[in-house]
Amino acid sequence: MSKQLLLGDEAIAQAALDAGLSGVYAYPGTPSTEITEYIQSAPLTAEQHIHNRWCTNEKTAMEAALGMSFVGKRSLVCMKHVGMNVAADCFINSAITGVNGGMIVVAADDPSMHSSQNEQDSRFYGDFSLIPMLEPSNQQEAYDMVYSGFKFSEQMGEPLLLRIVTRLAHSRSGVERKEPQPQNGLSFSDDPRQFILLPGNARKRYKALLQRQEEFIKASEESPFNTYTDGPNKRLGIVACGIGYNYLMENYPEGCEYPVLKIGQYPLPKKQLMQLVETCDEILILEDGQPFVEKQLKGYLGLGIRIKGRLDGTLSQDGELNPDTVARAIGRKNEAKFSVPSLVEMRPPALCEGCGHRDMYTVLTQVLKEEYPTHKVFSDIGCYTLGANAPFHAINSTVDMGASITMAKGASDAGLHPAVAVIGDSTFTHSGMTGLLDCVNENASVTIVISDNETTAMTGGQDSAGTGRLEAICAGIGVAPEHIRVVVPLRKNYEEMKQVIREEIEYKGVSVIIPRRECIQTLARKKRNK
Repeated sequence: MSKQLLLGDEAIAQAALDAGLSGVYAYPGTPSTEITEYIQSAPLTAEQHIHNRWCTNEKTAMEAALGMSFVGKRSLVCMKHVGMNVAADCFINSAITGVNGGMIVVAADDPSMHSSQNEQDSRFYGDFSLIPMLEPSNQQEAYDMVYSGFKFSEQMGEPLLLRIVTRLAHSRSGVERKEPQPQNGLSFSDDPRQFILLPGNARKRYKALLQRQEEFIKASEESPFNTYTDGPNKRLGIVACGIGYNYLMENYPEGCEYPVLKIGQYPLPKKQLMQLVETCDEILILEDGQPFVEKQLKGYLGLGIRIKGRLDGTLSQDGELNPDTVARAIGRKNEAKFSVPSLVEMRPPALCEGCGHRDMYTVLTQVLKEEYPTHKVFSDIGCYTLGANAPFHAINSTVDMGASITMAKGASDAGLHPAVAVIGDSTFTHSGMTGLLDCVNENASVTIVISDNETTAMTGGQDSAGTGRLEAICAGIGVAPEHIRVVVPLRKNYEEMKQVIREEIEYKGVSVIIPRRECIQTLARKKRNK
């Protein structure tokens, strides 16, 4: 087959298409977004009616993908690492139900928090769920893992977790494709109660899952993605996980002097691990993310052998790996060939010029600072989070998707007035609606600003689930229609906006203000494409 230059995300998408994918389910989140976008734009998607619409959130994506697996077809679920928290209810239970059609869950982790609230390591989810996991070291391996992974998922009867990191997702390499496979036909499980997790059945299925762990370990020991390479210097043995192996080999283009165990499939291959431990004086763990393998290896061994990595300070406990940090960990010289010119200044992200969020914050901060000195503004995840920075300094919290509304409610319950929430249209439909229902049920004194730019702007302008229906959603949840106020965030409307904000803050109940103006970036793209 042909060789293509692909992002890691694109390699995953192409592999899924070549493996007979019937549907991708996802909510956009950096660094996973390009997987779904690639599938959406592929000619094969339209030709074969492959599902490719964005979902409202990661939980609905996971559940819909499991439904496609239920009928025997192959499905792909894509999200960033914090999306795993949203999908966790279904994800963890899907390990107990198992699958029918092959299902791969892609979790794109973001070490160093390039565009995220935390550095969590999704491998812990796979371990917690007791299912097999895959972690590629490069783009070709990402392709191969997905291409073969659907069949492996069907053979194991379990979903697979594919964990990638930002550097792999957003860098390019040549990828050689394999022969395209047809989609599965409709089929159903031989066990009519497989997906019914009533306690009596769930207990049986959980016992069966536990009994299969040795089978999963054996599959890892025989996996082509786990390789043991001997080396002459037995002073140190290296366990290199995923992209960590890539960084190691950048330091040893002619081959590593130490024995190396490359890990690309989990659970950990015990046989190869013990071979390394019995051969070497010390073990160094190279893994991008948290000390997942390091902790497990210490638990496996208890033999007094020294394990080095993030826990003992050989590597930093935060931030991503790179070839330089790996070089220092193995004691090689680390001399930078190029220095950063002094004229290069840091350029923190900022709201686009002409963005409606700017006008919303300008008016909101004027009213609150001048007239309500005890105010607090609880914000959310989206472009508007940049309201925390200069020149606005407008918000006091950003925690997780949807937390703005519920935190404002909690603060109001404690006696704070005014308690203001700022949330975007996509985030509101993702995780804000249930918080609004809590507010309505208790008639909480909160003012909720849904800053509507009619798209999921932060991740590149994907469809927003609530476009054209936010007022109807709020009214359906129970907000009084007279306290659902729509304004157009433009300078000429500042006085009107100020008056609306004052009126709704003074209202002792739930009020929703919707500043609505299309994202300046999506509008510009529309004009260019005309």
